[in-house]
Amino acid sequence: MSSRRELANAIRALSMDAVQKAKSGHPGAPMGMADIAEVLWNDFLKHNPSNPHWFDRDRFVLSNGHGSMLIYSLLHLSGYDVSADDLASFRQLHSKTAGHPEYGYCPGVETTTGPLGQGITNAVGFALAEKTLAGQFNREGHEIIDHYTYAFMGDGCLMEGISHEACSLAGTLGLGKLIAFWDDNGISIDGEVEGWFSDDTPARFEAYGWQVIRGVDGHNPDQIRDAIEAARPNEDQPTLICCKTIIGFGSPNKQGKEDCHGAPLGDDEIALVRKELDWPHAPFEIPAEIAEGWDARTKGSQAENEWNEELAVYTEAYPELAAELLRRLAGDLPADFAEQADNWIAEVAAAGDTIASRKASQNAINSLGPILPELLGGSADLAGSNLTLWKGSDPIRANNAGGNYVNYGVREFAMHAIMNGIALHGGFIPYGGTFLIFMEYARNAVRMAALMKQRAIYVYTHDSIGLGEDGPTHQPVEQMASLRYTPNMETWRPCDAVESAVAWRQAVERTDGPSALIFSRQNLAHQSRDEAQIAAIAKGGYVLKDSAGTPDLILIATGSEVDLAMQSAAALEAEGKAVRVVSMPSTERFDAQSADYKESVLSAAVTARVAIEAGQADFWYKYVGLNGAIVGMTSFGESAPAGALFEHFGFTVDNVKAKALALV
Repeated sequence: MSSRRELANAIRALSMDAVQKAKSGHPGAPMGMADIAEVLWNDFLKHNPSNPHWFDRDRFVLSNGHGSMLIYSLLHLSGYDVSADDLASFRQLHSKTAGHPEYGYCPGVETTTGPLGQGITNAVGFALAEKTLAGQFNREGHEIIDHYTYAFMGDGCLMEGISHEACSLAGTLGLGKLIAFWDDNGISIDGEVEGWFSDDTPARFEAYGWQVIRGVDGHNPDQIRDAIEAARPNEDQPTLICCKTIIGFGSPNKQGKEDCHGAPLGDDEIALVRKELDWPHAPFEIPAEIAEGWDARTKGSQAENEWNEELAVYTEAYPELAAELLRRLAGDLPADFAEQADNWIAEVAAAGDTIASRKASQNAINSLGPILPELLGGSADLAGSNLTLWKGSDPIRANNAGGNYVNYGVREFAMHAIMNGIALHGGFIPYGGTFLIFMEYARNAVRMAALMKQRAIYVYTHDSIGLGEDGPTHQPVEQMASLRYTPNMETWRPCDAVESAVAWRQAVERTDGPSALIFSRQNLAHQSRDEAQIAAIAKGGYVLKDSAGTPDLILIATGSEVDLAMQSAAALEAEGKAVRVVSMPSTERFDAQSADYKESVLSAAVTARVAIEAGQADFWYKYVGLNGAIVGMTSFGESAPAGALFEHFGFTVDNVKAKALALV
């Protein structure tokens, strides 16, 4: 039987060899954390390499994602579909083993990590989802949802501000099944961190309400095991296990130094490591005895089979609950969702309310909430402004695990990254609200949701200079363009209650990426439509008003500016011009339509076009052409009432009319 050190050395060897072959990467963290990983994965982690998607598995998150060869080595050794050839193609084009762990590329990778601090924050989302789902579905004697979330993190993760946001909330919510390991090696890219990172980290986490296990030797398997055994029974507090390690452990000349953090060790040093670790095997070669010591397939299949047996008993006792749980775990909407959505949107159209689109959004949530119990809402301390609360909202607390609404506090970045973890976990469709301008705090988490193709719904209100008196610090200008330029993001800026309802439906139905729903502070006039026009909203852009014959010009607008376009069209028609008005609530969705459909809306023969939006103007040249006109923002806003601002920046009928007439 192989010793624990020999099992851990397999990680060290695979990691240094893969980095060396790629001629880039980070060998230090995998070599330093190998002993911790060996104990966790062989003695505690509940998973099935033969079925990486088994739902009640424990989640493992490598927050210090630059150490990616650690997780790739673990996946290979324990029996996932990650071959030695995959390890040898580390960091190469189309490889499973990308430079940083990528969700969807490599089986067993639970989330994309690399931007430091987001992995531990995703882990908070995993743990929150587990606790909430258990609160909603577990019954006495039937703990059908029962798994842990484990996270590895380094000094860099703890320096990032997002870790403070997320870990503070995790303590407040009592996420007892979250266990994080701090790789306390004192080294970052620039060298010894004591010159710029002198926090009392254990005290910091104790202040958050975490259980903290101090002074663990990260190279002593017995101490590591004892720490994990002490952490697991505490269901009321997340746990931080403080592990003192040596970066690059086993490298005679580079361990404990920044030299091994982010660069290959070099052939000569690797030869010395092999001698130091008594590892005479060729690169990527794992002896049979060591491979057998790591193989988790039999144990994993047994664990999944036991859970399936428990599920069968649960199903017999609670058939309706079980059916609902399985539906949600599959990510499916209720069978009658489309019919209910059609009826609800028709009712909104018939009502014809002139209201702020943020209020229309709340109305939408009130309609969706009763039919979609998987909605898990929240707001970054702006619920009364974002209007993300609905009649059935039940705030989650440490002692109320089964709720459906998270008060994230003033933590925009953490909210978005936690939502990513919730979406990845499964069983929920998360939505969260803040002012559009504060998307900037969360920008990288938004990007990560798009990169991972996760169904997260961002409710962004106070969408333009229409915010008014709070001034340019709070008035978004460039944010909509930024969202629209993000690959795999869908951005919706509805013009009234009907478009708001459709936007919500589209976001809920979308399963391959996030959606940003952008809503106004001020009231927006209802626009009349026939059934065909209502159906066309889902295409992202459609003809809201057409001319009798071929139009002389086309006005394109979104959100609050659609009504301005309609008023301007009337003024232009009084001048004898034939005008088409196009409402374009989602440019990304419109761009995805067929060429024939896009031609039917934006006819190539009509080159006189004016785009109108109280956001960054340059974005709209793709629709109006270089010879078209744009009524938009080319500067930041000002502090004044909304009406005064719209007039000051040219969002008036007279200005639109003048720009249009200059084209025809």
